[in-house]
Amino acid sequence: MGSQRVTCEEPPGSNAALRAVSAAVLAVTRHLSVHEVFQVIVRAAADLLDARYAALGVPDDEGSFAEFVVEGVSDEDWEAIGPLPRQHGMLAAMLRDDVSLRVADIRKEDGFEGWPSAHPVLKDFLGVPIRDGERVLGILFLANKRVPGGFTEGDEELLTLFAAHAAIAMTNARLYEHNRELTVVAERNRLARELHDAVAQKLFSLRLTAQAAAALADRDPVRTVAELDQVERLAAEALAELRAVIFELRPADLADGLVPSLRKHVEVLDRAYETTVRFDASGTVVLPEEQEAVLFRVAQEALYNALRHAGARRVEVRIGAGRERVELAVADDGTGFGDGEDPQGGLGLASMRDRARSIGGTLSIDTSPGAGTTVRLEVPL
Repeated sequence: MGSQRVTCEEPPGSNAALRAVSAAVLAVTRHLSVHEVFQVIVRAAADLLDARYAALGVPDDEGSFAEFVVEGVSDEDWEAIGPLPRQHGMLAAMLRDDVSLRVADIRKEDGFEGWPSAHPVLKDFLGVPIRDGERVLGILFLANKRVPGGFTEGDEELLTLFAAHAAIAMTNARLYEHNRELTVVAERNRLARELHDAVAQKLFSLRLTAQAAAALADRDPVRTVAELDQVERLAAEALAELRAVIFELRPADLADGLVPSLRKHVEVLDRAYETTVRFDASGTVVLPEEQEAVLFRVAQEALYNALRHAGARRVEVRIGAGRERVELAVADDGTGFGDGEDPQGGLGLASMRDRARSIGGTLSIDTSPGAGTTVRLEVPL
């Protein structure tokens, strides 16, 4: 029997039971995606009480299930079973009554109405609500305990304890996704301001300068040439600004992995700007997709700051993996932060710090006036 499974002989207050709950809770809280949290809750609950089948039903506003996540049923069998369970039978009773249910044989209960033909046969059954205060976030179902005897009162207490922690994980995951949506909106607004403040103003200046050159063309050829030189300079600056905004609007394409995507991004920036931009990678960097996306965005933001605000002649992006962590660094030889300036705020640094925190990483900024800036993100493996 695995270390995370608790037999019916172990009282719920035993050290083994507490270790099992702790392991299950830790497995859930490592994830931030709402759907991932649902899946891990179901899997952890099944392991916790050694159940063959487990499910999590998330209620909608109509008294039925918005989502229904299962463990122990293959994709092929689930497809054969048919649509999600709606408001009927024992599941409907649990949604309506908001109470725990533990029975030796669910088929003998008054509210039992049968299953689709492809549905597995369930016998012993345990269900508990996942609550946030008075609100029911979901119903956790377990069936067919692998050891004889069915689910015990101790099992019910253990699953109720786990459900309380699962409620926190579900709430945190939903808050994280909501905050991420707000971050996307804020980022779009910032890019819109960049387009207006930088590109639009330069295009307006470009138009005025071109008009001045046209007016001077006949009577002052020397000044006309000077104005046309100014037109060329403003056009080049507007193009660079527009390219920079477009690069930020482009979603991170990490299909080839973080390192190749970063390398490609750096090469594009090196061609688009007069600043020299270089990339170096060491070790094998393998991270979950969510962490890779955060590292890419932090690198983008740090590069944006260095190229647009630091007056840097050279920027280096370095990424490396050790046995315990992955480290990303973006270093420039620009102006750095002057005396009295706060390197922790402004220029998107707060956003970078929030992104780093969302994946358990640590962001640090090393800077001094005239000596450049290094933004460093460390993510534990």
